[in-house]
Amino acid sequence: MSATMRAARMHHVGEPMKLEELPVPEPGPGDVRVAVHAVNIVPNLANILNMWTTWFPHSPLPTLPAVFGLDPAGVVEAVGEGVHGFEVGDRVYVNPGRSCGSCRSCRDNDSINCASYAFAGYFGFSPTALDLLDRYQGGLAEYMLAPAYSLVKLPDNLSFNTAARFGYLGTMYSALRKAGAAPGKSVLINGISGTLGIGAALLAPAFGLTHVYGTGRDQSLLDQVGKLGGGRLRLHSLNNGPLDEWIREETNGYGVDIYIDALGPGAPHETFLAGMRAMARGGIAVNIGAVAGDLPIDIHRMMDQQLRLIGSAWFTSGEGQAMADLVEAGVIDLSPLEHQVFPLEQVNEAIGGIARRNGGFSNFIINPRAASEAS
Repeated sequence: MSATMRAARMHHVGEPMKLEELPVPEPGPGDVRVAVHAVNIVPNLANILNMWTTWFPHSPLPTLPAVFGLDPAGVVEAVGEGVHGFEVGDRVYVNPGRSCGSCRSCRDNDSINCASYAFAGYFGFSPTALDLLDRYQGGLAEYMLAPAYSLVKLPDNLSFNTAARFGYLGTMYSALRKAGAAPGKSVLINGISGTLGIGAALLAPAFGLTHVYGTGRDQSLLDQVGKLGGGRLRLHSLNNGPLDEWIREETNGYGVDIYIDALGPGAPHETFLAGMRAMARGGIAVNIGAVAGDLPIDIHRMMDQQLRLIGSAWFTSGEGQAMADLVEAGVIDLSPLEHQVFPLEQVNEAIGGIARRNGGFSNFIINPRAASEAS
């Protein structure tokens, strides 16, 4: 009889996940099997499970029933043929980004723009992503398969629970890199107290940033964020006035070199537009929060001021490895992140309760091995 594992699967959109016994997957060529120790329940997961097929019908979910779980971390437990650089016992984070390896973008080493790009355990970005979604399930199981190219080796001073936050940290890290964050550059983060935004406060030392401006609405969360970053942060509550007016005052009318918007789909458009107005000549704006809908951008001003606006969806495994190395070197301190850990049996409670978290500080973590470790 083949070995089995516990896994949480969703059978129908909008229904709770069911705990089941499934066969332990065998790694094929180029793949590894990871014993999962932590999976981050990302804040948007409930929307993906309940509303995705209505909101974005051309961006598929995996074929149901399916195992979800976007940000896993654990230990390499078996290695398939042809895998180099990883071996049994390695502690790893599994980047959920999946690419085909053969389209033009993949051959140009631009995997995130793969024509079939998918988030394993989440959703795909095009109809052709379904094969990758079904081949590589998510992390809400005791074991999962992953291609070796997706792995990030974790140092001993980086816990599985913290590594499971790499998805959101990596999204901010990649946005800062794309925008040219460096010593002497000023950065504005709209939504700095949220799950994405707080990454900028934690990552600022790694980029040598001395001027990081951040906005939010919850003053108590802003007060907590203000304790991070070694004095680099200047924070503003949107309840106290428009952010563009505040930035002009803070920068003597100059504006900021980099604007990163980390607000989600339900956020008002005006704060995004105010961030655009707060940019200095030659500045670059990066949207990572997915503010939804059509926005009236002042294209003429963008031309006159030579501004740029780009979207940044995710980060590469190489960028993830760089973050892990910076943690190992002590350049990035992720200790302020808080972890609320649940066993696999409580996955539905965790998904339903994530709104009751401490802003961007909190991780809701599923540990699929909690029950077996306790027994």
